[in-house]
Amino acid sequence: MCLDTLNSPPPTTSDPTDQAPRSLKLALAAARVAAENNGRDVVVLDMRELTPIFDYFVVATGTSRRQLHAMSEEIDHKLEDDLQDHRSGIEGYRESRWILLDYGTVVIHLFDPEMRKFYALEELWAGAPHVELPDDIVRLQEET
Repeated sequence: MCLDTLNSPPPTTSDPTDQAPRSLKLALAAARVAAENNGRDVVVLDMRELTPIFDYFVVATGTSRRQLHAMSEEIDHKLEDDLQDHRSGIEGYRESRWILLDYGTVVIHLFDPEMRKFYALEELWAGAPHVELPDDIVRLQEET
């Protein structure tokens, strides 16, 4: 091994999530996929200080059963196939009013508008800080 390699700084990347904990990478990937599939009002809540059970909630709204299914399936594809994570469970897929994807440290909630308003997770977990979304996700949200 060359001594220059040992003394050189690590390569830099343009992706700020490269140094983030794995659970945050998963949460932001899920948020990005939800936004890419026209999910509305996508938020990531940092739950680490409130519960030892999971690290992040991802919450998004879909406007139809088909859209909720698409978001769910695409998030699964991204997290399982591309990021090699494993979903522990899924709830509500058949009814498609509130689909919950459990990835252990990250729990993804996909709601129709009525169910999101009724369950009001952001209010229930009001003490959870909102994670600042990367610019590309913000831009996708502005386009919907």
